Amino acid sequence: MDAQPQPRKILIIEDEPAIRNVLFVLLAGGGCEGHVAYDIRQALGMIRNDSFDAVLLDLRSTNLPPADEIIPAITKVRPSLLGRVLVITGEVTDPETLATLERYTLPHVPRNKIVSDLWNSLRTLLAFTPSRADSAS
Repeated sequence: MDAQPQPRKILIIEDEPAIRNVLFVLLAGGGCEGHVAYDIRQALGMIRNDSFDAVLLDLRSTNLPPADEIIPAITKVRPSLLGRVLVITGEVTDPETLATLERYTLPHVPRNKIVSDLWNSLRTLLAFTPSRADSAS
């Protein structure tokens, strides 16, 4: 009997229900467990108490401080998440946001391309290897 691999655990930090639900469904469809935090305090508590493989972070969430405060807070609590934060953004034209993404080398997915780009970005971020079914396609 083959042991089933543990599903990857992804923390979703998103305050908009529609986007949160899309992310949750996409993750489930990819064999991942999605866990939701509505603000940074809740997210940091969850990160302290549980081990996550990656974080999906909406920079435009109304309940969050600036990204240059969030990323260090996340990686201070759980250093293993360094390089495993995938940012969901709108149009990235704000120079401060661009600088933060660059400074922390954060991969990001524009909000309008979540469905088409999210899974590919997560696969790269988590170094997923294609299953036999994926390589047959």
